[in-house]
Amino acid sequence: MRNFAWAFVLISVVSACTFNSNDKKTLPILGSRKLETKTVDGKTVTDTVYQTITPFKFVNQYGDSITNKSLDADIYVADFFFTTCPSICPVMHRNMLKVYNTFKNTGDFKILSHTIDPKHDSVPVLKKYADKLGVTGNTWWFLQGKKESTYELAEKHYMVAVKGDSTAAGGYIHSGYFILVDKQKRIRGVYDGTDPNQVDQMIGDIKTLLAEPDENIAQ
Repeated sequence: MRNFAWAFVLISVVSACTFNSNDKKTLPILGSRKLETKTVDGKTVTDTVYQTITPFKFVNQYGDSITNKSLDADIYVADFFFTTCPSICPVMHRNMLKVYNTFKNTGDFKILSHTIDPKHDSVPVLKKYADKLGVTGNTWWFLQGKKESTYELAEKHYMVAVKGDSTAAGGYIHSGYFILVDKQKRIRGVYDGTDPNQVDQMIGDIKTLLAEPDENIAQ
């Protein structure tokens, strides 16, 4: 399953960075890629096309419509949770609060937390959850949408496992990964959201990504 692929990434890639000619750290681009050949000004040019996050449309805790276009100028971190989760979600979001507090005044950074239980997690429920965490403003959005759309986004694009399971605690199984995405909608890092050390690593990587000029992005 794809979540096992990310487990391998966590071991081998998440701490890995490359360095450009100015000794500035850059982050790898993760996910699939392909070569695309096209003609530009009469010349044949081959570009590398990277996996990107598909277009989406959800509603946040304020009742506002949020699409992929809402993030065109932003770096963001995505995760999947549900408000009644009795296991890893409280740990994940305690750790995410450190990320939120570090970057809540950064204009081009967002956090997206997608509920995997939209039937229960209505907009008012998500707002109450955000309030309990002390989250205000528009840096951290708690998103609700069609269950099928959320699960497809999780599994096919963020490559994290999500499914209902009546035998699991809370009735759902999901991974606790935080996914770091750049302004071009490419995955640049994967982190275990239950591990404070990996969350600290992500905070450092977000700072690296915020400082990274587009023309110097690692290939």
